[in-house]
Amino acid sequence: MEILIFKKVPQKILIIKPSSLGDIVHSLPFLNAIRDRFPKSEIHWVVARGLEGLLEGHPMISKLWIINKDNWKKIKNMKGTVSELKDLFKSLKKEKFDIVVDLQGLLRSGVLAAATGAPLRIGFNEAREGSRIFYTHRVKGGKDIHAVDRYLKIAKFLGCDASDVKFPFPLSFSSSQGINYFLNEYNPPSPPFDKGGMGGFCDEYAVIVPGARWRTKKWPSERFGELASILPVKALVVGGKSDIDISNRVAAGSKGNAMSVAGMTSIKELVDLMRKAKFVVSNDSGPMHIAAALGVPVFAIFGPTNPLRTGPYGKGHVIIRKELKCSPCYKKTCKDVRCMDAVSVKEVAEIICQELA
Repeated sequence: MEILIFKKVPQKILIIKPSSLGDIVHSLPFLNAIRDRFPKSEIHWVVARGLEGLLEGHPMISKLWIINKDNWKKIKNMKGTVSELKDLFKSLKKEKFDIVVDLQGLLRSGVLAAATGAPLRIGFNEAREGSRIFYTHRVKGGKDIHAVDRYLKIAKFLGCDASDVKFPFPLSFSSSQGINYFLNEYNPPSPPFDKGGMGGFCDEYAVIVPGARWRTKKWPSERFGELASILPVKALVVGGKSDIDISNRVAAGSKGNAMSVAGMTSIKELVDLMRKAKFVVSNDSGPMHIAAALGVPVFAIFGPTNPLRTGPYGKGHVIIRKELKCSPCYKKTCKDVRCMDAVSVKEVAEIICQELA
């Protein structure tokens, strides 16, 4: 692979990776490699509002640029969007970045890269929506490769040593005391969790993630509930505000063995809950990638997506899926979602028990 040669050390580097939660997690090894390669450079990051919690206070990042990208799509916000973009473009250009790396690879991220006026603008050769025309250098990422390794290809192009893959999360609670405080604050002890108090519950628990961005990536909530009822440990059901209903259904079907905290956690709190978990059972989702990055064993249920590209990264994880001719299809809608429906509670439970034995 070609390696970019620098005549002088770059003073400022901008990473454009606004979303999604899982993709930002996958970008952390890239951040780590860049920081090792350029220890004295400022690193800035463009992130979508609502996801900044994963990067706030990160010791490797000098500044976060928080954008309202979801509002940009709404016609009713056109006037405000134009004004916001003008201010953003002007502010980015003032920074005089030496290098801009677009890991998002979409039209708006490509435009952002160009707006900086940086002399080096790097992205993927196969970037979508014509965004590649805004780059000065293009790197072949590939399709049948995990997202983490794909991003690291650009790190290698910049001369980074990407052999030691690390996921540097910013500091958060990072202690059982902090987790216990959260659980007691938002979920006072009640049956069946009041035996020994919530602290006893926190000593050993599983995490269940029933949500996903696509409907087709969701294993039925009633199956998650049934699974929770027979797990060898109690379970926390996590998710965002949009997952409250499905998480409550899982908890209701668990026969008292699971408790929902969906919509109650910040991203940092979610990271800490994951960090202490015995294992995680999840659809293909952002929280799943957090767990894998933390080294927590993940049992990932896959259907329309390819675990080779977006599965839990690293060793010690188990992919549960059915080999169907139509899978992976990457479809967000499907009349029967056979790939997910074919995965039984018994099968998942047996796999978990075998791995934990």
